[in-house]
Amino acid sequence: MFVLELTYTAPMERVDALLEPHVAWLDAQYEAGVVIASGRKNPRDGGILLAVGDDRTEIEKITATDPFVTGGVCEYRVTEFIATKTAPELERFRQQLAG
Repeated sequence: MFVLELTYTAPMERVDALLEPHVAWLDAQYEAGVVIASGRKNPRDGGILLAVGDDRTEIEKITATDPFVTGGVCEYRVTEFIATKTAPELERFRQQLAG
């Protein structure tokens, strides 16, 4: 599982101009089963996404297609973790520690 932290690198007017295509991109990631939660940070200087996948490189390729990235208004920080404990609703995302 991955925590994707995006931080805005441009004025909020530029971010807001790309909000609609960013939300469409997010919807596609939900539909693909990659993103399972997302939202703005408070204060609004970026956002957080929880993503599932087996391959960090693939997750990084996906984040590179975010209109916020292609539009030059944010940077992503990707943190991989092993979700060994979850709420019952997220049980299908639980992982086992190797060896």
